[in-house]
Amino acid sequence: MSYNRQKPTDSIPVNQWYTLNNGLLYWAPNFIDIKEASRTFDLLHQQVAWRNDMITLFGKTMPIPRLQCWYGDDAYRYSNLTMEPEPWFPALLDLKQRCDNVAKTPFNAVLANLYRDGNDSNGWHSDNEPELGPEPVIASLSFGETRLFHLKHKETKQKLSFELTPGSLLIMAGDMQQHWLHTVPKTKKTKSERINLTFRSLLNTN
Repeated sequence: MSYNRQKPTDSIPVNQWYTLNNGLLYWAPNFIDIKEASRTFDLLHQQVAWRNDMITLFGKTMPIPRLQCWYGDDAYRYSNLTMEPEPWFPALLDLKQRCDNVAKTPFNAVLANLYRDGNDSNGWHSDNEPELGPEPVIASLSFGETRLFHLKHKETKQKLSFELTPGSLLIMAGDMQQHWLHTVPKTKKTKSERINLTFRSLLNTN
């Protein structure tokens, strides 16, 4: 996989690959136009088999602070949770293909997340599960409410923030998952629902 690597600047350029310290990033805030993004939100809200999973961390079991669903060929495991895949449906496959084309990666799975309000969140983490490989490509596609997304370098503590607007696409690649953390934090601001699709490629799938 080859990218047009750009020299770091004070701002993140849009619609092109950008080289970070220990990573590659692609940011397209208007990847899908607002009217299509609104229609897609409604469709996904209705067709995705949303579930509220439990997770066990440090010996404590609690509900994950968002709804989610896993689509792909194989099960996915993270934080002591195993998610069995649901079958793909046409709208998801179309969105996958569009992300494939930009990322130059044949994605074979997607984790769908539904953030119901400002209390739903995703804490600091890296998508570094072994089945994703050493340099996973993660394509994050957003619909519905705008939410903040933060990136933080594990060593230098460099931080980048994005407003994930409806129809926006953010792709993390290279060795980002080894060196960077990311989060969608809670907020006290009134927020409506947001749907996030994170496409990825699992190794050793049938």
